[in-house]
Amino acid sequence: MIDFIVAPLEYGFMVRALIGSVLVGVMCPLVGAYVVTRNLAFIGDALAHAVLPGMVLGFMVGINPAIAAVPTGISVAVLIRTLSRRAGLSSDTSIGILFATTFALGLVMLSTSTTIRINIEDLLLGQILAISPTGIYIALGITVMVILGLFTLHHWLLFASFDPVASQVVGARTSVVDYVFLAMLALVIVIGIQAAGIILVMAMLVTPAATAFLLVRRFAPMMMVAAALGTVAAVTGLYISYHFNLPAGPAMALVGSGIFVLVVSFRRRSPA
Repeated sequence: MIDFIVAPLEYGFMVRALIGSVLVGVMCPLVGAYVVTRNLAFIGDALAHAVLPGMVLGFMVGINPAIAAVPTGISVAVLIRTLSRRAGLSSDTSIGILFATTFALGLVMLSTSTTIRINIEDLLLGQILAISPTGIYIALGITVMVILGLFTLHHWLLFASFDPVASQVVGARTSVVDYVFLAMLALVIVIGIQAAGIILVMAMLVTPAATAFLLVRRFAPMMMVAAALGTVAAVTGLYISYHFNLPAGPAMALVGSGIFVLVVSFRRRSPA
C-alpha cells in the first residue's frame, strides 16, 4: 500500500500532477458550492467550452494556454450576464448562444491554423500529467485570488444565492457581485481544464459540491466537505490513472461520481 502511494512520487511530473490535482480538487468544489445552490451548472459547462479560442490563441502566439484562457473566460462570463440584461433574454438562452459561438470559433481557429498541432483529446479530456511548473504557479496564483474573493464576498454571495428577490432590491452592488463571481468561476474552470479537460471539468465543479449538499445542511460546512471530497476524488483518480494506465481526467470524474452514488444509496437506505 505504501508503494502504491509513494512510488509514483519518484517522478517529477507526478509530483506536479499531484499538486495540480489538489488545487483542482479544492477550488472547483468551493466555487461549485455556489454553482449548485444557484443552479448555474449550465453556465459552468458553457465557460469550459468558451475558453477554447483563448487556449488556441495561446498556442499560436507561444504563451501558456492557461494564461491566454483567463481573459477569454472572464470576458464570456461578463458577456453572458450583459446579454441577458441588455437583450432581455433568459440566462439559458444567452449561455447557449455564446457557448456555441465561442466553441465554434475555437474549432475554426484550430482547423485553419498551420502553425500549431494540438491534440484535441488532451484539450477535451485534460492532461494533468503534462502540467508544467509554470502551470502550477498559474493555478496556485488563481487559487489564492479566488479564495480571497470568496472570503471577501461570501456574505453577498450567500445573499444572492438564498434570497435572490431581496438581493435584487439592493440593486447595483449585487450586480457587481454577480459579475465578480462569474469571473471567479471562469478562473476556476481554467484550472480545472488542465486536469479534467473541457468536457469533464463540470464533474469536478458540480459533483463534489452536489455530494456535500446531500451530506451537510449548513453552507459553510458544505463548502469544506465539498473541497475535501473533491480532493479525494482528484488525488484518487490521479493514482488510479497512473497505476492502471488510464486518462487522469475521466478517472477523477468517475471517482467523484462513485462517491456521489454511494452517498445517494446510503441516504435512500437511511430511515426518514
